[in-house]
Amino acid sequence: QVLLVESGGGLVQTGGSLRLSCAASGSIFSATAVGWYRQAPGKQRELVAIISRDRTTNYSDSAKGRFTISRDPAMHTWYLQMNSLESEDTSVYYCYARVGVGFKELDYWGRGTQVTVSS
Repeated sequence: QVLLVESGGGLVQTGGSLRLSCAASGSIFSATAVGWYRQAPGKQRELVAIISRDRTTNYSDSAKGRFTISRDPAMHTWYLQMNSLESEDTSVYYCYARVGVGFKELDYWGRGTQVTVSS
């Protein structure tokens, strides 16, 4: 079992920055990838950024060049540095972990943290 807890959301003006953190507990040592998704009202949850055990990263087109994902070596904590925020970035941001369990991979989610960008 893995528990994920986000922090760092809030209200910021257009062009500002925020840093989200995700703290993991439980069997996170077998995670193969961790990252961030977001979901705006009336929209589907979408990938923002993901980083694998070998530190390969993948970003959504909207996040490229503005957001940076990073993690600690043990994958207990990971971060999303968000710069040049736009109103379209307003969403609930969820941290995510893909964890290997035997021959399967399970997805774990945090409860989300609200990011609101005001113009």
